[in-house]
Amino acid sequence: MKIRQLLPFPLAILSIVIAPEMVQAENPQHVQQLVETNICAGCDLSKADLSQKHLIGADLRNANLQGANLEGANLEGADLTGANLEGANLENAFLTNAVLNHANLDTVNLSQATLYNVRVIGASMDDMVITDADIFNTRIGVGGQAPKSF
Repeated sequence: MKIRQLLPFPLAILSIVIAPEMVQAENPQHVQQLVETNICAGCDLSKADLSQKHLIGADLRNANLQGANLEGANLEGADLTGANLEGANLENAFLTNAVLNHANLDTVNLSQATLYNVRVIGASMDDMVITDADIFNTRIGVGGQAPKSF
């Protein structure tokens, strides 16, 4: 009888040890590829911690960056065409000359980010946070959808 009472306890400990690994969804090989080559088109970088990374000119076309932490990242000239950035944190990110055409920017946090000459044709922008963002020559709309052409 005591064995049955103790059985749930080790399972609870095991779930605590395993659970943190389940939270991270990114593919570690894709993160390494991005950091080493700056090329990761179509990669799974969801929930990845890419804060403060220098991703200047990175090829992130059609990458899954859903929920990724890109706080303070330098994405100058990066190509994020068709990327899924839903729920990503780009607070204080630098996005000058980046391409976000047809990207999913829903619920993205762009607080205090710098967006100069960013292309956002056909991007979805529902519920973006742009508090104190520095935006110039970029068609960020307050209504969900970027224009079809620019």
